[in-house]
Parts: sequence; C-alpha cells; structure tokens
Amino acid sequence: MTHAAAGARRNLVILLSVIAVLVIVSLVVVFTRGEAELLDESTPEGVVQRYSLAVVDGDDDTAVGYLSADVRENCGTVGNFVSDDLRVTLISTELRDDSADVRVQISRHEGGALGSEYSYEENFRLVSDGGEWLIEFVPWELAVCPMDGDIK
Repeated sequence: MTHAAAGARRNLVILLSVIAVLVIVSLVVVFTRGEAELLDESTPEGVVQRYSLAVVDGDDDTAVGYLSADVRENCGTVGNFVSDDLRVTLISTELRDDSADVRVQISRHEGGALGSEYSYEENFRLVSDGGEWLIEFVPWELAVCPMDGDIK
C-alpha cells in the first residue's frame, strides 16, 4: 500500500468516526429531551403552564383549581376542545401589580404524519388573589368549565 493510499484510508476512517459520533450525539439529544422544565407555580407563567398541562392531560379537576372564583361560577357552557396534538409555548408576560397577561403560542398538528401544523397566538389574563395567581380569562381552546359540581 502506498503512502498516499494509507493517508486516504486514515482520512476516511476519521470522517466516518466523526459522522458516527454526530449521529450518536443527535440520538442522545432526541431521546433524552424530556418534558419542559416546570416554571415556578407562584408566577403567572407557572400557573398558565400547569393549567395548560392539566387540560392537555385531561385532568380537568386540577385545571379548574387554577381558575378564579368568578370564572368557575360564571363560565357558561364551554366544551373541552383539546386535542392530543396541541402544544402551548410561552411568548411573553405583561406583569402589573394585581394582574398579568400571559401571551402564548398554540400549535396544532392535524392530519397524521403528512398533515399540517398551524400556530396562532392567544392571551391568558390572570389576577392576583391573596398572593396567588388565578386565571381570569382562558383561550377557548383550553377552556374547562365546572357545571353542577362536574367538569364539562
């Protein structure tokens, strides 16, 4: 084997090794990427995050606990329209002394593997009640409503 052929072979082995390492690192990142880190529940963002997670998980009892008393008493007839392919992402928070607006991006995937995904922005409005943040307005896609002691 010539010196040039040995150098080319060594370069090929190095290139293949680098590619293998990149593939392994990519797989590790994809499979170890877990749930989003929970935000502090004493913040408006944390309340919106926990409420949204509860709604998406179908835990309406927990979700209702994050609603203000006024919303629980006067919510009307709202159905739960949440799909499994819903993702809620925090965009921004406007914080005031006793209220806050939390802007989120809601993304939906529809139509299976070859379907489409669309995203849009919505607001949650929260009020501070005795040092606790409660949701006063919920985007309709994430609304749950207790009626006659039951969640509808």
